[in-house]
Amino acid sequence: MAPPPEPRRPYKRPAISDQQRRRELALQAQSSRRADAQARARALASSLLTTQTPAAATSRREEEGEAEEEHDHTVADVAAAAAKLRGSDARRWFARQIMLPEWMVDAPPHLASDWHVFARPSGKRCLVVSSNGITISRVRNGSILHRFPSALPNGSKRDISGPASSYSILDCIFHEPDETYYIIDMICWRGYSLYDCTAEFRFFWVNSKLTETSAGDPPSTYHRYRFSVVPIYECNLEGLQAAYSGSTPYVKDGLMFYNKHAHYQAGITPLALVWKDDACSQYVIDTDSKGDIPSEQHLVLELQEDGKLITSDDPPVVFGSLKSEFIQKSNLRPGNLLRFSVRDESVKLVDGKMQISELQFVGKPNRARAFADSHSKALFQYAARHVPLRIEDLVASIQSNSMELESTDVEMQD
Repeated sequence: MAPPPEPRRPYKRPAISDQQRRRELALQAQSSRRADAQARARALASSLLTTQTPAAATSRREEEGEAEEEHDHTVADVAAAAAKLRGSDARRWFARQIMLPEWMVDAPPHLASDWHVFARPSGKRCLVVSSNGITISRVRNGSILHRFPSALPNGSKRDISGPASSYSILDCIFHEPDETYYIIDMICWRGYSLYDCTAEFRFFWVNSKLTETSAGDPPSTYHRYRFSVVPIYECNLEGLQAAYSGSTPYVKDGLMFYNKHAHYQAGITPLALVWKDDACSQYVIDTDSKGDIPSEQHLVLELQEDGKLITSDDPPVVFGSLKSEFIQKSNLRPGNLLRFSVRDESVKLVDGKMQISELQFVGKPNRARAFADSHSKALFQYAARHVPLRIEDLVASIQSNSMELESTDVEMQD
């Protein structure tokens, strides 16, 4: 009797980027990048809480007689430096304190075993800090969103336990329709830093620690806004389906994927990913200032001293340059964020990178914008118009991984 045919492996969309290679490098690098996590958390908390003017911060340093020595991101240095920042510099500094996802261009291998997934709430991404009887939230450009009493540890005058200066920092999305802060990550809790903890542990703490408070209760006099956790799933077929199709108390804006082993890394990282399609987000392809989808892809880049136009990545990707005559005529300055349109025929994909032969200047984006587009966003937007990564591709990646694991188990038994 002939053996039954082997099940066919699901079709996997070929990779078009170098995202997986950079993800492997990021995992290797984080183990050698263990800075003083407590100092980093204190510095961030101080910077989020301060409302000093640059002059006040300077005079305070002079009164205290602080020496102008070089320090490696100490609390006083970072907090004072952040207090002095204004305009575009302040927006960039605060924006880079948040762990920002790359856009998922290719489905990562081992989705089911190495990743979490959840439905991202639509709203304003912000950092929330509670300390000294007050709670402050700041959006990515550094502007204060709300200053309010909360039931977070030391978040109101009525709820001070332990040292009043003890602080907690949460990574949230404020969902305006129900006026709720949805917690997507935790940086610090009661002074204990979680920078160097894995995402798997941080998600566990978010759920366990929030239940120790009344922050999830309806708003009251000493608790202006409700806090809630988002349902986080293992990224197997059941978890992906629940995040993608399951009901939520908030409006969805795509799916977020976190590598279980990822530390909280400020800035853009391939260890966190965002993915969207029309079924789980209203905003898949970027719109123009009128809210319409332009016929050509738009891209926001940052102008450098030498005229080069770069992304927000670290290191940045150079997508072109402007001539000095045009810069002077248009009254542009280094650090300006500029919007360009991109014709399809000017785009090439070379070794996982997007190359653009011609950019058409459109104008300046909204002034509140903190930084340029990332390379992964530009590539995702291009792919969304031509060869989108579909939910079926994510399912196929999980199924393929499951079949590989089953095959390995059979070989070990043999």
